[in-house]
Amino acid sequence: MVFFIRQVFLLAIDLLLAMTLSCLLYAFVCISIALLACFVIFFSFGFAERNIDVKGRAIVILVSNSSIGRMFTRNLDKAGFRVSAAHWPPQAGRTATKEESSPNIDMAQLHMTDDEYKTTVKNFIESHLSLKGFWGLVNNAGISTFGETGWLSMEKYEKFADVNLLGSIRTTLAFLPLLRKYKGRIVFMSSIIAYFTLGNGIYSMTKAAIEKFCDALRLEMKKFGVLVCIIQPGNYARSTKIQPPISAEEIWNELSEEEKEVYNKEYVQERADFFNNILNTGSTNGNEVVDAMVHALMSPAPKARYMVAKLKEKLLVFVCALFPTVVMDSVLSYALSKVKLT
Repeated sequence: MVFFIRQVFLLAIDLLLAMTLSCLLYAFVCISIALLACFVIFFSFGFAERNIDVKGRAIVILVSNSSIGRMFTRNLDKAGFRVSAAHWPPQAGRTATKEESSPNIDMAQLHMTDDEYKTTVKNFIESHLSLKGFWGLVNNAGISTFGETGWLSMEKYEKFADVNLLGSIRTTLAFLPLLRKYKGRIVFMSSIIAYFTLGNGIYSMTKAAIEKFCDALRLEMKKFGVLVCIIQPGNYARSTKIQPPISAEEIWNELSEEEKEVYNKEYVQERADFFNNILNTGSTNGNEVVDAMVHALMSPAPKARYMVAKLKEKLLVFVCALFPTVVMDSVLSYALSKVKLT
């Protein structure tokens, strides 16, 4: 009898402990959910408060002669920003952008490769920026070309690095004091081509470099409340007009005698046809890229990276990022020229 009572007593204790642990676990889950909800609400309101009044704040956009650049400028203009569109190359699309926007938009030119660049930017700031504060800088200007490594001159490499990479860095450094002061945002136009190359290695090189510059800048600017975002479009060549169709004859004529001894006209023609086909399949819906750029500037919690690309393009990036290099090399080698050099 005593043994039976003892067993019942022990069983009751076990049940009591189990119920207590269950209640504590339930309470822990409820408290965690409540704290998480408060955390989300608090930071949501905190970010939203920062974005309450964007009207009249200054945005500087480096744009080239592309429909995406002009569309982006118009959208920010309509949102109420004080937009200053700095065109590169000089005069590119300047008239079209001005005609498509409100009288509030400022137009200027920044010579991205000039030695007196900082002076130019200083004058630009004093002449165009809003008194309500500096909100963001958008590095959207860039150039592209086609050609295998040995086909391009050193002068061309220097030009591309100066415009696509150093131009964005110069601009960022010039505006950095204002960005830190007003806790602004910086948006960079990159490309999925930063992960791989299909005949335009010189463009891929500059985009890969700007990605790493942004990664360092993003971490360093967190302590100042400055947000850094990267836009990674897929093939939007028909929207941006960044790369015109290429002529195999022009490429051949520009090759050195040493390169002509290595490559034949059939190979150059095949590569030109291959690249032109890629350009022709580019998306014409530039709104997708513009929406990502606007979100990066106006969202309470913007992403660090916006990959705006087709599913097959994203899969290619996925393979490049996660699989061994030999796998990616095999995929790209299959896609590239099958024409023999000799």
